Amino acid sequence: MKLSTKSRYGVRALFDMAYHAGTLPVQIKDISRRQKISPRYLEQIFQDLKKAGLLKSRRGPQGGYFLARKPEEITAKEIILAAEGDMNLVPCTKQNGDCTTCCDFENVCVTQRLWEEATRKLHEYFEAITLKDLCDKGKEMGLEKELDHRFMYFI
Repeated sequence: MKLSTKSRYGVRALFDMAYHAGTLPVQIKDISRRQKISPRYLEQIFQDLKKAGLLKSRRGPQGGYFLARKPEEITAKEIILAAEGDMNLVPCTKQNGDCTTCCDFENVCVTQRLWEEATRKLHEYFEAITLKDLCDKGKEMGLEKELDHRFMYFI
């Protein structure tokens, strides 16, 4: 399985939001600048993430996109599934007992079981990683947090 830029950028963008703003609104232009992702492409990705219930948006000067849940409640698996649609390594594997694209070797293919098990382990791995875990890793790596200028007040 090769993840598309859509899912890779989706994970990066939601990590960026969680790391720099938590649950506060973030503007696309800021994520785009920090992650070097086209704002137009981010808008497309965010539409899928909104449909999946991972993001919400608010209009206005203090608006932007924000996480629909806490970072510890959003998994890498959810983000990838929202962007990719599925995470099967090969099309002939069964997902939840459903085989819509089974091949002629259904139930007589030794490698089909191999791909099903690998897909299951991949799902388990991405399910175990949350945005909070990625934020903790970012802190360990010493990534600098950027403060949002919209929420800075001077006296």
